[in-house]
Amino acid sequence: MSDRVPVLLNITTGDPRPIVRQIVDGIRRQIIAGDLPVGAALPSVRGLAQQLGINPNTVAKAYAELTTEGWLNARAAQGLFVAPQRQRLSDEEREHRLNQAIHHFVGEVIALDYSPESITLAVSAALQQFSHKKTK
Repeated sequence: MSDRVPVLLNITTGDPRPIVRQIVDGIRRQIIAGDLPVGAALPSVRGLAQQLGINPNTVAKAYAELTTEGWLNARAAQGLFVAPQRQRLSDEEREHRLNQAIHHFVGEVIALDYSPESITLAVSAALQQFSHKKTK
């Protein structure tokens, strides 16, 4: 059995997103960044729930969504693992989620009084970091 990879999530009660959405988004982000590599074993439902101090049903819902979308694979009697990369969502769904994420992000940073130029520079730097991680 593989060692479990720590899942580092920050659950924020002030976040307008439900806790399930925060977990799904956080794990998805870690997979994309390469922090959770293909084949990595995730913590058990109970283990992650204890780590985050939340109800196990919430973690189970998040894991079920990630499995349905193809981000995770369930292996009988072994647990959940990061699935091999493939197109996990339809082009339309990907476009919809991109637009939602951008709209949310821009609203947040504009509310923090950042200029469009500062936002563009920060996003460019973050994209370069992600690109660098993926080529390692």
